Amino acid sequence: MRGMDEVVAGLARDRPVLIAGPTASGKSALALAIAEQGGGVILNADALQVYGCWRVLTARPSPGDLARAPHALYGHVGPDAPYSVGHWLADVETVLQRADRPIIVGGTGLYLSALTEGLSAIPPVPPELRDEADARVRRDGAAALVTELDVATAARIDTRNPARVQRAWEVLKATGRGLADWQRDRGRPLIPREDAQALRLEVPPDVLARRIADRFDAMLAAGALEEVQTNLSIWDASRPWARAIGAKELRAHLQGRLGLDEARTSAIISTRQYAKRQRTWFRARMADWTPVHVPGAGTS
Repeated sequence: MRGMDEVVAGLARDRPVLIAGPTASGKSALALAIAEQGGGVILNADALQVYGCWRVLTARPSPGDLARAPHALYGHVGPDAPYSVGHWLADVETVLQRADRPIIVGGTGLYLSALTEGLSAIPPVPPELRDEADARVRRDGAAALVTELDVATAARIDTRNPARVQRAWEVLKATGRGLADWQRDRGRPLIPREDAQALRLEVPPDVLARRIADRFDAMLAAGALEEVQTNLSIWDASRPWARAIGAKELRAHLQGRLGLDEARTSAIISTRQYAKRQRTWFRARMADWTPVHVPGAGTS
């Protein structure tokens, strides 16, 4: 396993760089170091950092970091706008037309796998079916939808992720084909894996747990609670932007249902659970990506 300095020094300056890793593992710090050392444009591959309504709570790069290197696809989507992996790929393709060296960084595995493996041409889900799915999840929880999925899809997706479960259920009901079946028919990838320098960040679980707690405290100090307060007037739990980790807990505090310490603890636990799922997914799906040990990097 290689360290951060060794990795940065050994990268070719004429090939794309991909960086994956669990939340708070130091991805943004590594991307910035690579861009400053060899040039390039840092592209966001985090499904929540695309939303303009979240800056602090999703740990988007600070204004100081944005000034140090070109960045793209951060905070460019409104909370009511539909945005999927297909929209993200289209945005990436636009940036690639003008970027000499993309440095694509994020923790959304679906984005990165679609980028390097291609994306299935799944037809759009009818709005009325999505409304039905939203209502069922609100009433019964996503677990109720899992029982209706085809066996292959249920075995492939993260069934503890409500967004993934709902998406799979919608695709099956709308098309009559399971998501796993659709995913076997992929188009040409924007950046084939063999054309990129792909890095996977590894941090020991105990170290990552401390970093997650420290980062959430830093978010609170930087105005995360005030950010959630600002978004209360447009809150819609069925929208993807509302699934930012920590948002639900801080909203509960603002509504008097949780004390701040309790909300903080709950958000940190949820973040650790999410990081564990990310680590499992990356190791299974990105086993051929270069593992990197970056204990002293930043926390995004």
